[in-house]
Amino acid sequence: MTSLSAPTARSEKTKSLALFGGTPVASKPVPFMSTALTPADIDACVGVLKTGMLRANTKCAELEERWGKLTEAKHAMTCANGTCALQLAYESLISPGDEVLVPAWSYIATVSMVVARGGVPIFVDCDPDTFQIDVKDAARKVTRGTTAIAATHLYGCPVDIDGIQELAEKHNLMVIYDAAQAHLATYKGKGLGAFGDAVTYSMYATKNLATGEGGLITCNDDGLANDIKLLRSHGETEKYLHERVGYNYRMNDMAGAIGCSRLDRLADQTNVRRANAAKYDKLLGKIPGIKTPKTTAGAVASFHLYTLQLDLAKLTCTRDEFSNALKAEGVPSATHYPRSLPKQPALEEYDRDDCPVADAMAAKVLSLPMHHDLSDEQIAQVAEAIAKVAAAYKA
Repeated sequence: MTSLSAPTARSEKTKSLALFGGTPVASKPVPFMSTALTPADIDACVGVLKTGMLRANTKCAELEERWGKLTEAKHAMTCANGTCALQLAYESLISPGDEVLVPAWSYIATVSMVVARGGVPIFVDCDPDTFQIDVKDAARKVTRGTTAIAATHLYGCPVDIDGIQELAEKHNLMVIYDAAQAHLATYKGKGLGAFGDAVTYSMYATKNLATGEGGLITCNDDGLANDIKLLRSHGETEKYLHERVGYNYRMNDMAGAIGCSRLDRLADQTNVRRANAAKYDKLLGKIPGIKTPKTTAGAVASFHLYTLQLDLAKLTCTRDEFSNALKAEGVPSATHYPRSLPKQPALEEYDRDDCPVADAMAAKVLSLPMHHDLSDEQIAQVAEAIAKVAAAYKA
């Protein structure tokens, strides 16, 4: 592959690019995400403010009840954020020194909270088509010290849950699913809360269901739910009686109210995301140098992100140069993620040399605008820009 070394490098093919003075595809940049609150969301929050009851109360309880039903989980528990959700689940299910199979391709919280618990992360490579944890690689890495699997439903696409559950049953492993990006995704017709020992969610400001900060944990075991509730609130069983050491990881009712309000629209918005993803698939699927994302068999993704892979052997540019050219055309993009987790400095003490697929992803993934407010015109502009840039940089 021949890589352009500077933005000024150009050829006859690249002259038409807006980056080099050509006319951009979109005169107004396509919005990468849509996160604005509606008047209904604001009114819901103001309603809590007027009560003066700002801590976790009726709105958090309502969100928990509704989320449990939607995801087919017996218990749902709100908490401060998605990272706290992971920490609460890990502390309840694994012990210091346990080996935990973790994805090499994910956001760092999935793994860093294993380390915070005192566990030992064992990195598992990812599937080259779906980005999800590779069950066959996970099976190769089980040892006598392995006690759990932590698997992320990355970008909103469920992992091979059957494969994970079969592996866990064979080796008597706990399963924690990180569904921070997978609100309302399903697997074989069931909500994600129906699977595993615990499922964690994030409600960060950019997530499909966003409260600014916030998290949820679901499970189907009464004892585990009780343990998580204790950990979430200083191990307190009654006022000033603490049965164990815990934390203050509670959500507040303002966030709960926003979550309930946004939940009213989430199903419809998720369907729009799925329709938009299908439009991208159709428009982008035949562009040389572009590989569209695949969904796990039996899964229905919620498309928090729509992430391409660039076939760099067919292009004369790097991923970052491709992204810069898209930006000039009026199409923003993002990199999720610029390096695999085994290559993160914070995790350098752990085995990090046998996840080649994840390592390669870092150089070629590119996330496109994906949200419920994208118009057909904007989707067409995104596709036109990608085709234009891919043609200009065709090897």
